[in-house]
Amino acid sequence: MGQTGGVGADGGGAEGDETAEGDGIRTFPFPAELAVGGVGMQIGPMGTDRTWHAEAPLHRVHRIDFHVVMLFTGGPVRHMIDFAEYEAGAGDLLWIRPGQVHRFSRESEYRGTVLTMQPGFLPRSTVEATGLYRYDLPPLLHPGPAQLAALQAALDQLRREYEDTATLPLSLHTAVLRHTLTACLLRLAHLAASSAETSPQHADSTFTRFRDAVEQGFAVNHSVSAYADALGYSRRTLVRAVRAATGETPKGFIDKRVVLEAKRLLAHTDMPIGRVGAAVGFPDAANFSKFFHLHTGQTPVAFRADMR
Repeated sequence: MGQTGGVGADGGGAEGDETAEGDGIRTFPFPAELAVGGVGMQIGPMGTDRTWHAEAPLHRVHRIDFHVVMLFTGGPVRHMIDFAEYEAGAGDLLWIRPGQVHRFSRESEYRGTVLTMQPGFLPRSTVEATGLYRYDLPPLLHPGPAQLAALQAALDQLRREYEDTATLPLSLHTAVLRHTLTACLLRLAHLAASSAETSPQHADSTFTRFRDAVEQGFAVNHSVSAYADALGYSRRTLVRAVRAATGETPKGFIDKRVVLEAKRLLAHTDMPIGRVGAAVGFPDAANFSKFFHLHTGQTPVAFRADMR
């Protein structure tokens, strides 16, 4: 991380397997072997004496398959998440979710507390209650004084439980960690939901089902009517729900997701442009280039060059 050395808690992941010929996004998995007791989470300080991972390209775009929550005690810190630049100050949090690509800043000093969580460490009911996979929520959070004090206290308690491996047997230690982590995440989830620049209708079930369907099918299905039919809604109902939740049309929502994945592949793999287009539902490379330029103002070749 430039001048700072990296994120703490022995954070980051070991090098993931790369798809042959650079066809996949290189993903760094959660390093369970580095966690105290091998549990599915880590928490500790960020500071100059820590590194993310020896082979993780900190100043380059890379992807992780676990959650990272960073609470900063200093700033400003500039950090890229899914091609949007965020600036965090003291008392702010950044929440990076599995599958997102991000990049550390060479110039920023990362100081504070970092929490990492392995997918599957928490039960499904907790995952749903805490919105762990709400990619529509903002990653940068600005808690007020009371919220910050409560979150800091929750993280401090979680860290004490994490480091205390002598009081309880491993099975009970893990159970306590899950409960303590859940309490912390419920506070984070409330903060994230209240920070969203959208209406309370954001959690409307029609939109939620559409969002989940797009996440599963965007690489092959760009048709609003096809999603409406598959979900059992009229096109008008879908338009109303998506506009109320996001301010966008369903088509705009789909296109935004397609562009994001295309950006991830362009920035993080050596796949030919035609292969990238095919991976996001454009068998014809020329059509993909036109689509990408329309939505980004850049050609795929120019965008890739900017990311390298």
